Amino acid sequence: MDGIGAAQIHWRMRPQRYRRPPPRAVDELDGLLLVDKPAGPTSHDIVDAVRRIFNLPKVGHGGTLDPGATGLLILLLGRATKLSQAVMSTDKVYEGSLVLGVTTDTHDAEGAVLERRESAAVTREQLAAEFRKWVGDVEQIPPMVSAIKKDGVALYRMARHGQEVPREPRLLHIFDFVLLNFAAPLAQFRVVCSKGTYVRTLCHDVGEGLGCGACMNTLHRVRSGKWDVKDAVRFEDLVELDRAGLAARVLPLTSVNLRVP
Repeated sequence: MDGIGAAQIHWRMRPQRYRRPPPRAVDELDGLLLVDKPAGPTSHDIVDAVRRIFNLPKVGHGGTLDPGATGLLILLLGRATKLSQAVMSTDKVYEGSLVLGVTTDTHDAEGAVLERRESAAVTREQLAAEFRKWVGDVEQIPPMVSAIKKDGVALYRMARHGQEVPREPRLLHIFDFVLLNFAAPLAQFRVVCSKGTYVRTLCHDVGEGLGCGACMNTLHRVRSGKWDVKDAVRFEDLVELDRAGLAARVLPLTSVNLRVP
């Protein structure tokens, strides 16, 4: 056997034991950071600022907010970036306002006005009833000004060049949609919805249902899953913290109750 003994052959044929690498030490900055986003910066602006100020290699988020929107933005630090899809998939709660009689190309007050219609005849009861029509499973056509991609190109980039392309409707669920206050033409509302809901488009659709048009005026995210904006740190205060202060605000992975892949 060419000088190779039976014992040597047996040893060579034995499967090698897989040695599991030692567990990675959990960093105090691995976890979720709840931020109360102001109007103005994009969600990516917030992410970039936290990464730069605190010299963090990995920072992500659990669902964007439009620049003009405020409220709860969940940042994912370190190993928590692997939880992006799980956090994004949670249901959301928003409070906001819409303006009757105005339609825009973005479905919110920041867009170019497309049309103005008379809305003085709309009553509180009619508006509340229109809100209730949208509770349940609904199909929503995403707006052109959105980050959804068509053939690899974001829709908002096409919109900037005056393009409009067909969009597939998306199935979503509205758990609750209530009128909080109405002082024509401004209506304040609260909506509880599934992930992927464009609240500005919901406002637009309400206006079309009433026959007068509408656009979203303000939007504030109150809750995402089990996390509430009342527990968030204001972005203006966050940027003044040192590393220890940041660590004190991070929700560690052990408390998140989500399994890291």
